[in-house]
Amino acid sequence: MRKTATDPQGVPVITYRKGVRDGLPWADNVEVVGPEPAKLIMSDFVGWAVSVQVDLGTELIESGARLSRHAHTMYCDLTGTLPPADSAAPPGFGFAPAHEHEGREMVAAMVAAYPPGHPDHSGREPEDAYEQELAPLISGQLIGELLPCSSVAVDGGGAVVGGVLVNQWRDVAWISEVFRHPDKSPPGLGARLIRHVQLRGAADGLPTIGLAVSYANPAKHVYARLGFAIADTMMTVIIDP
Repeated sequence: MRKTATDPQGVPVITYRKGVRDGLPWADNVEVVGPEPAKLIMSDFVGWAVSVQVDLGTELIESGARLSRHAHTMYCDLTGTLPPADSAAPPGFGFAPAHEHEGREMVAAMVAAYPPGHPDHSGREPEDAYEQELAPLISGQLIGELLPCSSVAVDGGGAVVGGVLVNQWRDVAWISEVFRHPDKSPPGLGARLIRHVQLRGAADGLPTIGLAVSYANPAKHVYARLGFAIADTMMTVIIDP
């Protein structure tokens, strides 16, 4: 359900979906319906994460907000014909349902996939990444149920070297995590695993699958080749005290 924020005179200025992001209250998918939205957000949403269109995000940053993420939202139609892509695991590796593996088996590859200098590097220690993100995603507590098409890549010894987690987020299947250990798996494994997940999702009857990718992340070109199209570009900013 969307909420409405009004100015001191009671005039509606923005609507949004309330959630939680990185431990902060989150005004997601903000839509402007009245005058001076930046002024209202800067005064009434202190301590919040706020996701807005790029023009409003730029105005908020100029007003003192801190950029958290600049990202594309991309969707893929699973009911049509997907662009050609290999869905087989590379020699020496295999794909398996994610629910067959514990989250702690995945965390090393997930952290290694986003090293310093990567647009999505978090700086978190593996245990923090597990407790704050991976475990809540797998349990369904963070954004919604983990769907059966979620899959991991394993090496010949059974160690997890990559993964694609898909959760039911609101009304869409949402890829919440994509990761590949850069030192323990070959380039291209991630794209193959995503196509594997797309085909599993289509077989399960999912009509659409979505994801968000940081504006500066070159992986957006891989997603485009796999049939994902940009639907929107948003900025998430933090309104610091």
